[in-house]
Amino acid sequence: MTKPEQRRRTAKQRLLQAADDLFYSEGIHTVGIDRVIAHAGVAKGSLYYSFTGKDELVHEYLIHRHGKWAERVTAGIEAHTDPRARILAVYDVLGTLFAQPDYRGCAFMNATAEAAPDSVEAQAATTFRAWVHNLFLDLASDVDAGDPKQLAETLVLLYDGAVATAQMDRAPEAARTARRTAELILDNADLRHIEAEAQAL
Repeated sequence: MTKPEQRRRTAKQRLLQAADDLFYSEGIHTVGIDRVIAHAGVAKGSLYYSFTGKDELVHEYLIHRHGKWAERVTAGIEAHTDPRARILAVYDVLGTLFAQPDYRGCAFMNATAEAAPDSVEAQAATTFRAWVHNLFLDLASDVDAGDPKQLAETLVLLYDGAVATAQMDRAPEAARTARRTAELILDNADLRHIEAEAQAL
């Protein structure tokens, strides 16, 4: 890689980091391009060389957020082999996130709250939500539950409730509450499955 290419790459990384800092803490529509450029400490031309405009920068910011969160959740899940523990691990990862002093809620919830229905924010949020639902459906399918889809939908509601509560009430303990509730739900889901098998005999 040549030195000019290295400089351009560094400028793009600095712009993405600046966007991540500002968009997450202050809001996408509140923060203008000039603020991002100043925060990144790069020339204005660097932004338009690296991105077509603010929409692409927003898209990259949200894709980056999605990727980092997916990595953290996957690492938490893969630390366990028991299907039940793998589900509960998601709420443990949430607890670690909520305890961070710079936690400002879900970047995708925040983004869609100020976005138009057909915006890049809405599109990125749709992709993220599909990932959340598929994640829990895959995990629910691995436990011995009678209705994995219903179980997954319930676990998603717990996930969303914990995220919203932690942000709105500044209550990081919401993750622990969601985890305990998930344990109760898993107990009952297992019992329903056992009863269904018994009735089929």
